[in-house]
Amino acid sequence: MGLSINSNDNNPTIQSHLLLHKVFLLANYLLLGASSSCIFLILSLRLIPSLSGFLLIFLQMLTIAAAVLGCTAVSSGTNNKWYAAHMVSIVLTAIFQGSVSVLIFTTTADFLGHLKSYVNEESGGVILKLAGGLCIAVFCLEWVALALAFMMRYYAFVQGNGGNGKVQHQGMKANPMPFQPFQV
Repeated sequence: MGLSINSNDNNPTIQSHLLLHKVFLLANYLLLGASSSCIFLILSLRLIPSLSGFLLIFLQMLTIAAAVLGCTAVSSGTNNKWYAAHMVSIVLTAIFQGSVSVLIFTTTADFLGHLKSYVNEESGGVILKLAGGLCIAVFCLEWVALALAFMMRYYAFVQGNGGNGKVQHQGMKANPMPFQPFQV
């Protein structure tokens, strides 16, 4: 499956990159699970007729799409478009997940009343706080996935430069400047 990345290289750099890919895929799989669980909690509040309930479910669906996009970015190799789309979608959904979780925990009763749920207030408050806890977990997992995606992109860039870790402007290597103002 997704976590079975095999390599016969004993190079520690390649092994660390493979481990980084595995951790990134694991973070995205956890995002998928947490977001789908949050959808089921939101559905248990019976929020479908309200616009806010639909937007909460839509936010979780966007989070699932971002996690799937992350898995696609890893499996496609070095395609910059997938990584860029993944990073942008993860940042946006993380911001909204954090906002929703703060809103849920600070004004649970008002938020539940605004959602027009058919569940009684005590049970609805508990379910909503569970969903808020999952939103916090998703928020943290999204930032972990973002950091891992950035590290994978950085390692791919460094490997593209021969693995020496030096960043050089290509024009400087071919055409050195004839005048260097700070020579001693």
